[in-house]
Amino acid sequence: MKKTILILLLLVLILLSSELFLRQYFGFCDTVLMKEDPDFEYIAQPNQHRFRFRNNVNYNSKSMRSDEVDTKANIILGFGDSIINGGVQTDQDSLATTILSDTLSKIADKKVQFLNISAGSWGPDNCYAYLTKNGNFGAKSIFLFVSSHDAYDNMNFEKIVGINESFPNKQYQFAVVELFDRYIIPRIKKAFRQNLAFQDNLGINKKKEYSTFNSGFQSFLIYSKSNNIPLTLFLHAELAEVKARHYNEQGKEIIQFAHQNNIPIILDLERGLDVEDFRDDIHVNANGQKKIASAVLYYMKNSTSGKKRI
Repeated sequence: MKKTILILLLLVLILLSSELFLRQYFGFCDTVLMKEDPDFEYIAQPNQHRFRFRNNVNYNSKSMRSDEVDTKANIILGFGDSIINGGVQTDQDSLATTILSDTLSKIADKKVQFLNISAGSWGPDNCYAYLTKNGNFGAKSIFLFVSSHDAYDNMNFEKIVGINESFPNKQYQFAVVELFDRYIIPRIKKAFRQNLAFQDNLGINKKKEYSTFNSGFQSFLIYSKSNNIPLTLFLHAELAEVKARHYNEQGKEIIQFAHQNNIPIILDLERGLDVEDFRDDIHVNANGQKKIASAVLYYMKNSTSGKKRI
């Protein structure tokens, strides 16, 4: 009986220690929360300050992964998906947009905010819907960050907030439960499923039989011209494209659209992005974020169009 009690006490101690360690060191039960939106599907809930996986993750009152918008600053809008958002695996200070804000402010000798308006799996149409709903905040220029799969990544308003583990709308009550329910069990299940997400080993494919080229590209083009706000595309190469050293067919369609419409386009495949800069098949690590920022800075310093963006 005494031995049983000691074992139970030891198990309770291990459980409590694990709970505290997961919360305090890794930030479990403090993840970014999402909300549904009738115009652009979903977005991070506003005014969040999280500490997750040893990283600081902040969202302002407009659900941007940036500081509060300063109306006295030179504003540059950066739209995109999880690539520039960085997720909880990227510290706020390591984001390309944070680096760009700090560096451009020094170059211009005036505060410049390169705002991060993004959410995981957003396409250009999601981004444009945010722009029309919230306005341009007096921006001097717009950068639209995309990957090849964004060519046909159209909004479908599928219910995922609070359903998909990557889009939670409430915190777990216990860190140990979150560890198993959100990370360990899904990864075990995924290991048994065949991955059908790739086409020709050249990146994620979201093109379906009925898909059309994402309307957001054309919408941004029209908006840019109508409001006299310069637009620049940034085409991020996925890991498979980096290995192949060329963009896939959908990436080439985006490049063709840019060229046909005289939209400046930055290709990070041409700016030294390498395999070591990725943390998975799509997303870059902190060094990859630096290279994204470096590619944008190079463009802004060395092209006639880029110099007009600040």
